Amino acid sequence: MTDNLGRGRAWARPVAGGVAVLAILGVIALAVALFQGSFTKTVPVTLISDRAGLVMNPDAKVKMNGVQVGKVAAIETRPDGTAELHLAMDPGQLRLIPSNVTADIESTTVFGAKFVNLKAPENPSPQKMAAGQVLRGDHVTVEINTVFQQLTRVLDKIDPVKLNETLGAMSAAFGGRGEKMGRTLTDFEALLEKLEPSLANMARDTEATAVVADAYADAAPDLMRTVENTIRVSDSIVDEQQNLDAFLVSMIGLADVGNDVVGGNRAALSETLRLLVPTTDLLNEYAPGLNCALGGMAVLAKQPPAADPGIAVNVAFTLHIERYRYPSSLPKVAAKGGPQCMGLPDIGFANKAPYLVTDTNSNPWQYGNQGILLNSDGLKQLLFGPLDGPPRNTTQVGHPG
Repeated sequence: MTDNLGRGRAWARPVAGGVAVLAILGVIALAVALFQGSFTKTVPVTLISDRAGLVMNPDAKVKMNGVQVGKVAAIETRPDGTAELHLAMDPGQLRLIPSNVTADIESTTVFGAKFVNLKAPENPSPQKMAAGQVLRGDHVTVEINTVFQQLTRVLDKIDPVKLNETLGAMSAAFGGRGEKMGRTLTDFEALLEKLEPSLANMARDTEATAVVADAYADAAPDLMRTVENTIRVSDSIVDEQQNLDAFLVSMIGLADVGNDVVGGNRAALSETLRLLVPTTDLLNEYAPGLNCALGGMAVLAKQPPAADPGIAVNVAFTLHIERYRYPSSLPKVAAKGGPQCMGLPDIGFANKAPYLVTDTNSNPWQYGNQGILLNSDGLKQLLFGPLDGPPRNTTQVGHPG
């Protein structure tokens, strides 16, 4: 009896130890599963990116506005070289994410692990992200690994001997010139400080340059034709070089002759120009009147010719017009008043030009007679012909005869 009891106790201890070990392992496994979210329900979403990054691993976080909304379940490389990230999204957070979000693969530091960062657009869609949705990644943060890889490729293309020579030449060039280089940097900084206020104008000029460049682009065919024509003109000048030389020699000879003529007659030419000043001043003053007169002649020249060539003179009784009186009606030269067009150059059909009253002693309306006057002088000329000699009255008053 005692032996059976001792044997039972010896067997129970290993079993209890094994159960304790299994319990501890189960607790650890449960903790790990809970930590990894194995018992948490997730929604699958796919992210397509140009690359996943060298430090992107499964279980990486998916964040939005700094809050974790899921994790990276798996990463696959597609045949075209892009990366396909399978995201396990939290269903509770999924209803808060719009369907038109953008995704970037970022990292907190250069050497840090990557995570997926979701960004809401300026105009979020009312529809929410759904299971199976495919997102397109905008960009991936550059890792230090990529920088070293590209730097290694560049260094593989550089010859160490030539690099040594280049560095030696740069060392020799910069040796003993530290003060000058420092002064150069100081001057360059001062120059940048002066240029900084003009950056706004420079930006506007840069924007305007695009418009000017477009205008030149539109005018490029015409400019090219102009250049081609210039080339032809240059070729023509080269072909006619001898004739051009002869022409220039002739022009030099003509200039020498003209110099001799003008130089020898300088005094006479100066005097002639001085005497022409009053005439030219008078012509300049009466230029408007001359223009009207020439314009009237042009209108008259375009009119059809008269039936009978010559000038028709009408001698008859006149109404409201005073007869000719001597000597007050003698013509007077150099009347004043300036140029007057008086309806010229085109008076019009059946129109009468207004009479210009000046001190020429030939104003037929100066007395303002309202009665009917007999043109006795015209009647005498008609009956007896021209009467020669001075007026018959000795006092020279009135009319002849």
